[in-house]
Amino acid sequence: MATTKTKTSPTQLSNTTRVLLALWDLGGVGREVKQGDLTKRIVPKGQKSSDYKPLLDQLEKDGAIATTKATVSLTDQGANLLGKNLSNAEFTFASNVGAKTANALLKWIREMDGTLGKAETNGNGKKASGAIESYEAFKTVALETYNRLNKDYNLDNLVPIYRIRREIGDRVSRSNFNEWMLELQTNDVFQLLEGSIEDSAPDKIEDSITTKLGKLRCYAKRMSA
Repeated sequence: MATTKTKTSPTQLSNTTRVLLALWDLGGVGREVKQGDLTKRIVPKGQKSSDYKPLLDQLEKDGAIATTKATVSLTDQGANLLGKNLSNAEFTFASNVGAKTANALLKWIREMDGTLGKAETNGNGKKASGAIESYEAFKTVALETYNRLNKDYNLDNLVPIYRIRREIGDRVSRSNFNEWMLELQTNDVFQLLEGSIEDSAPDKIEDSITTKLGKLRCYAKRMSA
């Protein structure tokens, strides 16, 4: 007998999306948020925080969030699920939402409009599909790209920067890629390391990063959870 997959109800879809959107707005991917701060954002008047425990447990089981005793953080998978939910034609908020949720949604649209399919012009005058125009949007894409390359090619947590740059491609300008990768290092998301390119190819070296002090950085190592 075939097993029928349970379809997510509109209320479940709405509540899941509100939780993920709140975490994204409060801290972004990988940033730990106090559970109390999240509760204030997601639990409407007349409901209890315990009402949301099954939902949070399921999101953790699915890998969309990571929790400690006192904190919650959004994972790369959770950010991807948020984007998928917001793009779902069946998604609607199940109840009236407050200004913070509405403003978080506006922030998502403004920062992730490229990820949602907007075509922008890059520095070469060509149309870049899914252009990335903000640090937060770049952070999400860079982490996703890093994790995929690291897993698919068994890179032992040392992913060549040139490969990340080439995977993202024309969605971000070269100058913004350099600036935002260095900012990710400043924010303890990545550590950018020296090293040698496997075949010393000039184009791969060029697609790595040179710091303001003239030091070449060839590999990225993820620091945050």
